Amino acid sequence: MAEQGHEESGFKVVDRRPFAVDGTRREDAPRDEEKTTVRTEKPQLSLEKGPGAPDDRMDEGFLMLVEFLAHTALAHLGLVGTPGGESLPVDLESARAMTDMLGVLQDKTRGNLSNSEQKVIGDVLFELHTRFVEIQRRASAKRK
Repeated sequence: MAEQGHEESGFKVVDRRPFAVDGTRREDAPRDEEKTTVRTEKPQLSLEKGPGAPDDRMDEGFLMLVEFLAHTALAHLGLVGTPGGESLPVDLESARAMTDMLGVLQDKTRGNLSNSEQKVIGDVLFELHTRFVEIQRRASAKRK
């Protein structure tokens, strides 16, 4: 129903309500037996690798999470400077917590990661453990 003075927009509005404003059944309304059925079953998702699936895929969300946790751990180790160039104070407990979270992530995703993702998280954890031990030794030597 286009109003006078308006151009035809190309859209057609169809009123599919079974009853009119006054409550009477509309003649052109579909009957119950004419209604289409709606599918309510949920699609099944397969998480298994199909034949020929590349094993070197890299999930961006996973990599961002690993990078975030690793960067936070490095910051707590005092290895990341502020935008002003100052170094942050060392917080070994927080650094250990971030590294442990990465370890939990590695354990919980075991068998679900591509070879590339496994290598990334393994390399990051190795680097964090190495730096953690190094900084912990320096802190112990300063206390003595």
